[in-house]
Amino acid sequence: MRNSFSGGTFAVASRRVDLHDSRMSEERLSIPEYAMALAEVASLRSEDPFRKVGAAALDWDNRVIATAYNGLAPGFDAPIGFWDNRDDRQKFMLHAEVNLCSLFKRGEARLVATTTMPCTACMQTLCAYGIEEIYYREIYKESDAPEIAMVYGIKLQQVG
Repeated sequence: MRNSFSGGTFAVASRRVDLHDSRMSEERLSIPEYAMALAEVASLRSEDPFRKVGAAALDWDNRVIATAYNGLAPGFDAPIGFWDNRDDRQKFMLHAEVNLCSLFKRGEARLVATTTMPCTACMQTLCAYGIEEIYYREIYKESDAPEIAMVYGIKLQQVG
């Protein structure tokens, strides 16, 4: 499913939610769906033409403490042609989860939602920050995240 937001309507967890509909309270988003909606919106800021990834972190009271997306280091202006070859530029891209963790201290966040399953390195980073629940939309096959989550007792669950 592609993110969409226009005219007060947002596609979330394979359903459309009208932000102006008074019946919305009947379709109240779960906390994982809420976090995923924030991650989806954050992904729209990514400058990567190949893969746009967003992430959101909630604290122990389910308050939003950070949102982030994949992209280049702050202040770096990509030269002409930089985006043409994915393999050449991929090593310079900062993952959404790394950018997210740079915005809070260890133990502050309980839950993270990310539009794509964390890669192995990002999953290790999320473990180091004490994240207890991780929700994702798209599967990333090259990741050892499920095994890492199982060993560390972290809830890793696909949403939508």
